[in-house]
Amino acid sequence: MIYLDNAATTIYKPEPVIQAVVQAMRTMGNAGRGGHEVSLEASRTIYKTRKKLAELFGAEQPEQVAFTANSTESLNIAIKGTLSPGDHVITTVMEHNSVLRPLYDMEREGIELTILPLKNGLVLPEDFKPHIKKNTKAVVCTHASNLTGNMMDIKGVGKVCQEQGLLFLVDASQTAGVFPIHMKDMGIDILCFTGHKSLMGPQGIGGICVRKGIEIRPLLTGGSGIHTFSKIHPQKMPEALEAGTLNSHGIAGLLAALEWQEQTGRDKLREQELVLTKRLYGGLAGIPGVTIYGNFDEKVRAPIVAMNLKERDSSDIMDELGIRYGIMARAGGHCAPLYHEALGTREQGAVRFSISWQNTEEEIEHTIEAVKELAEEG
Repeated sequence: MIYLDNAATTIYKPEPVIQAVVQAMRTMGNAGRGGHEVSLEASRTIYKTRKKLAELFGAEQPEQVAFTANSTESLNIAIKGTLSPGDHVITTVMEHNSVLRPLYDMEREGIELTILPLKNGLVLPEDFKPHIKKNTKAVVCTHASNLTGNMMDIKGVGKVCQEQGLLFLVDASQTAGVFPIHMKDMGIDILCFTGHKSLMGPQGIGGICVRKGIEIRPLLTGGSGIHTFSKIHPQKMPEALEAGTLNSHGIAGLLAALEWQEQTGRDKLREQELVLTKRLYGGLAGIPGVTIYGNFDEKVRAPIVAMNLKERDSSDIMDELGIRYGIMARAGGHCAPLYHEALGTREQGAVRFSISWQNTEEEIEHTIEAVKELAEEG
């Protein structure tokens, strides 16, 4: 079987990640809920992971990193915890539903929402400027599209936000881990990420990095291990955004993934993925009847190729690839409704191939040949 659905989740984890989760389940208690060794072991692992993530993303202190279940939770916390009725926010058609639906929720509660269209397949930093108003509070956008792989000029958008005094929230679901992200250098105020994609960690663990000085209303309140007799949930980071028991087993796996990436070399991993992506794009683009989506003139992009074959339903193509050729891809809407509407693929959807560290040249060639055969069959 050839797995090319890494934008959904990187299923083949590095072996140290698997070992770390198993070991954690045997040795870790509940962090912050006791002074005994198994609780302290969990606390040490969690802090070490916070520190690694703060260093990776250019956050000021480890305490500015809070753990969540995934990007969806992080984005809900960030959007619903910073916006209020009367605020205006700008986003783009490239966004995943994890951004759009919380924004629609807030729109029903009284915020104003502007959604920027594509220009030549992209949204540029200067496109944000004409839409900034007196009540504009924030810009929310993805670092890379989960549908086409096209990347946003995050540093450019961050500069616009800093010049205008706006909050800048970034969805790094497709890029965190392999693509460089530095919050201070890029002007990012709140960074949302998940652990199970390009970070190569387990499912069920993600996070949110918050620039010091920004207050977020918590989505959840409850047990925190501290301030037991207070009627108010702790307001200092990271406890402010971490009600309840943390997924210390998943955090241990994420720590192992971070260490494995450091040892392997993130630049090396990224280059390998982009070389394979370029080969897949080149092979598919030459097949009659194949339409590829996104702007491939951009040299830096997430390792994703989305395509359709003539007028055939994308789900039919996905089924054929899986049943006949052992290729696991993704079809349909990919939780990116506005992008599909912009591409004119609302009904057809798209077949998405997404590449990660374990894919090989042989797998890419096999995929190209499989699509070629399907095209020749009509």
